[in-house]
Amino acid sequence: MTDTTHRFDPHARLIGSQAPEGMELVMRVMPMPADSNPNGDIFGGWIMAQVDVAGAVLPARIARGRIATVAVNQFVFKQPVSVGDLLSFYAQVERVGRTSVTVRVEVHAERNPAAPVVVKVTEASLTYVAIDAQGQPREIARG
Repeated sequence: MTDTTHRFDPHARLIGSQAPEGMELVMRVMPMPADSNPNGDIFGGWIMAQVDVAGAVLPARIARGRIATVAVNQFVFKQPVSVGDLLSFYAQVERVGRTSVTVRVEVHAERNPAAPVVVKVTEASLTYVAIDAQGQPREIARG
């Protein structure tokens, strides 16, 4: 097995619940047939949208208010995602600036119920900016 694949304990409280070191589970979702592309894999744009939602969780807490995505710094699809995979989205804050927060997101797929494995399928880095009621950048309160 590679470093992106691991077997898990079938008696664990929640399969795949072990977060990668330093990361926090922020979202879980199972893609459905409507989310697939003509090849039968899950459409990359759907995964990107889910990563954007999951990536916003920690910056929204830090900013204590509205945020907006301002950059997708990196996005890597490591393996295809299939209908029925249970996707776990883990996030970690990389940087907090004056008005922005950059996070790293990893997506792991729990698949093959007969012989379950968890595989890292996507990793990304996104930057969000805190915004005011008019949609303008605002400073993030410290402390």
